[in-house]
Order: sequence, then C-alpha cells, then structure tokens
Amino acid sequence: MRIANVSGRACVVLDGPDGWSGVDIATTSGGRFGPGPSAVLAQWPAFVQWTRTASFANGVTIDRAALGPVSPNPAQVFAVGLNYRAHIAETGRETPKAPAIFTKFPTCLTGPYADVHAQNTMDWEVELVVVIGTEARNIVASDAWSVVAGVTVGQDYSERTVQNASGGHFSMGKSYPGFGPTGPWLVTLDELANPDDLALSTIVNGVEMQSSRTSMMIYSVPALIEHLSAITPLLPGDIIFTGTPEGVGARRTPPHFLAAGDVVESTIESVGTIRNRIV
Repeated sequence: MRIANVSGRACVVLDGPDGWSGVDIATTSGGRFGPGPSAVLAQWPAFVQWTRTASFANGVTIDRAALGPVSPNPAQVFAVGLNYRAHIAETGRETPKAPAIFTKFPTCLTGPYADVHAQNTMDWEVELVVVIGTEARNIVASDAWSVVAGVTVGQDYSERTVQNASGGHFSMGKSYPGFGPTGPWLVTLDELANPDDLALSTIVNGVEMQSSRTSMMIYSVPALIEHLSAITPLLPGDIIFTGTPEGVGARRTPPHFLAAGDVVESTIESVGTIRNRIV
C-alpha cells in the first residue's frame, strides 16, 4: 500500500492508465480515519486492520505539485550521521561507536516535488526515511520493523558552512526551509521484497552522484530503532532519516555545491523518486 499526502489529505495511491490516482481515506472510511496523514498515522494499527477489507477504487488523478511530506507534523525528526563506511571514508572522520544522532527541525519538511531555495554551500544526501506507526519504547531489534508504518524517500539537504561551524552539532545546517523533502508517498513494508536492502541514488542535472544500497548501513533500521527507543519514546508519525552513502558534493574535487537552476532527483528502489528544483 502507498499513502500520499495530497493537499493535506491522506490518500491511497493507485496506478492507472493516466498515471497516479488517489483515493481519499477520510471519504472512503466515512470519516473514521484522516483526513490528514498525521491523523491516519495516529491510528495506524486500526487503520491497517480496516484496509484489509476496505475497497479502494475510482481514484482522482494526483497532481505532483499537490504532494506534501508523508508525515507533515512529526513530534520528532531523527537523523543519523556517518552511517555508511564509504561516506565516513570520504569525510575523513572516524566510525562512531554508537549511532550519530541529530535532529532536523520539523519546519524543514516539504513535499517531494517542492522547489528549495539555494544556500551558499548547499549539498545533497539521499536517505531512506522511516515513518513510525506505533508508540515504541525499549524495542529490541528483532521486533523493530513491527513499529514501522512504512518508508519513503528523503533528501537531507545540508548547508555545509553552517554545519561545520557549530562544533559537530549538525541540526542548524540541516534545517533551512525545504531541507527535508520526503515522498512521493509512504510505502508499507509488504510492498518491499527486503526492506533492509534497497538501492538508493542521487542524480543532479542528469548526472549520478550517489549510488549504494541500504544494506551497506553500519546501523540498520532495526538497530537504530532499538537504540532510539531505549532512550526516548518513538511516537506515531515520527520520522528517521537513516543516513547517506558516499558521493556528497562537499567531498568532491573540487567541491560541488548546489545552485539555483539545479535539479536533484533522489530514488529508492521499490519506493519511488522525488525531484527538487533549486531556486
């Protein structure tokens, strides 16, 4: 199942001869769930149970410009630094002894096809983003996928000068408006052959800059959920940016930063593609 945020309303996404179509969840459920994605996520177990017998048909064509972030109002946005060994190597840093957690402030979240305003030393970082579906405390790794509503594509845009000027505190350089696009939709785990091994890539102006697989993470999604939930409760709608592979612009020779007119396409296998124009 794929669930999109279409103009603030949660919709089940269907494929059709004319492209994507969306079936409004609140309308189909007679108001039981929704209307927004956050309300659906707040009732996730009951919603999933309802979908097993619900019928979704006669969708309305989705305008890409109307797509918003899959979880627009998370209580917490976690992000993970230095979670791929090849990325650690290109940065010249040491492998962390525990997950390197920081936050992106929720005001940075935007839609999958949104324009994003350029900053002076703006960089790309494609990431698998995990959306939490049930409150989770002290979850062991073997049970971790059970608290996940689904996954989506994210870009952890970064202003490197601000990021590197703050003594290792990444959050401000990661939280400019628009620096957290997610989408194009939330994909539930039953749609994925192996949620622990997905190809991901970044293409800038038609040139591939990043290409790896999520199986190359140092700390897997279950390991991250175990670590986080042992410290703080994870809440429905919370999102986790799980880290980026090698190929970022700041570590190229010479460094390559984004500028107005650039187009960034971020893709994750079996999940989808988001596309942002830098303005």
